[in-house]
Amino acid sequence: MFDSLSEKLESVFKKLRGQGVMTEENIKDALREVRLALLEADVNFKVVKDFVENVRTKAVGTEVVQSLTPGQQVVKIVHDELVAVMGGNEDNSLNLAAKPPVAIMMVGLQGAGKTTTCGKLGRHLKSLKRRPLLVPADIYRPAAIEQLKIVGKQLGLEVFNSSADQKPVDICSAAMRFAELNGYDTVILDTAGRHQIDEFLMNELAEIKASVSPMEILFVADAMTGQEAVNVACGFNDQLDITGVVLTKLDGDAKGGAALSVRAVTGKPVKFVGLGEKLDALEIFHADRLVSRILGMGDVLTLVEKAQSIFDEKETARLQQKLKKNQFDLEDFLAQLQQIKKMGSLESLMGMIPGMGKMMKQMQGAQPSEKEMQRIEAIIRSMTPGERANHGIINGSRRLRIAKGSGTTVQEVNQLLKRFTGAQKVVKQLQKLGPKGLLKGMGGLGKGMPPFG
Repeated sequence: MFDSLSEKLESVFKKLRGQGVMTEENIKDALREVRLALLEADVNFKVVKDFVENVRTKAVGTEVVQSLTPGQQVVKIVHDELVAVMGGNEDNSLNLAAKPPVAIMMVGLQGAGKTTTCGKLGRHLKSLKRRPLLVPADIYRPAAIEQLKIVGKQLGLEVFNSSADQKPVDICSAAMRFAELNGYDTVILDTAGRHQIDEFLMNELAEIKASVSPMEILFVADAMTGQEAVNVACGFNDQLDITGVVLTKLDGDAKGGAALSVRAVTGKPVKFVGLGEKLDALEIFHADRLVSRILGMGDVLTLVEKAQSIFDEKETARLQQKLKKNQFDLEDFLAQLQQIKKMGSLESLMGMIPGMGKMMKQMQGAQPSEKEMQRIEAIIRSMTPGERANHGIINGSRRLRIAKGSGTTVQEVNQLLKRFTGAQKVVKQLQKLGPKGLLKGMGGLGKGMPPFG
């Protein structure tokens, strides 16, 4: 989403890094470009105005830290100020410290992804050892109730039984009683939306709020709608006093202004962000991590957290032993590919590694794509267990059979085997180097492998 903004800010910072001494004049020039970049990204005008003024004041009045150049100092100030605009290090965790069942009311316009977000949030709460109940209270949108039931079934979450002939407030009240009697500690209410705010909708939501006294009222905003999402958030906040925001579709190609503006304009924290359609694509919002991604600094902490949640410690230890003994085979390689896929798209993962986002653009398709990952997986799945364990037995006729079975060509099968053999050789060399020579040996990691494609 932030590609355009990231590129423009990087261009500004590149000029700043070339400055030997920072003056009020060149800071002014740089901030003019930053201002334009933010406005083009659809960031709220007042937010931009205050942001630029705060950065200017701090940049002119701050002594340069010895370890930084003047240009780097301005980059740091811009980073810190962007973090502050999006909420800084404030506590944006859910307020669940109440006598169960705790009600969480999800509100927003139609099309923002509210129903799917209810399921994602339920999955998140389940991972925290809570017992959530999903409640379909949208009786107006066709199939909304059925959609939440399908989502709940996919995630193994209980969905309250409601029907379109009931009143939403009655559904929510009954669901709270059901949760209390059946041991559910959290109730997630999927309320109705509209294409725009209207009095009937707000009165209905206010009635539900008065009936169930939710600890959280989360406004679900489509980040793709830009500044309009911020305006709508203000409308819901004025009527319902929301407690937080969930930004969906943050993996899209919109400009990103809503993500940068909504906290400053509404005064309410962004609590979660949706980064894809998959039901595990919901992340706790961290302002500093998002800013690091925007400024091309990566987001290693989120990457590590994703890996820790996906990779099994025993399996990792087993693979380490196989690597030490040079016994890593195509079966293990396939297992690792499947684990990586669970972490999200390759593009999003690479963007979390400092410098990799920019490098991927420069490589222009040289990096492995999602399509190529699928092709590799298809090739390996077309092999017999014996071939995966010992790829050396794969002769010409076997390669032809594998190619036909995977819908690929013999040449593509040959490329995979050649790359895997090269990787095995590099791993073997690294084992010989030992810990002291490991980093030095990493420089030759790509030598044994032909390019992708």
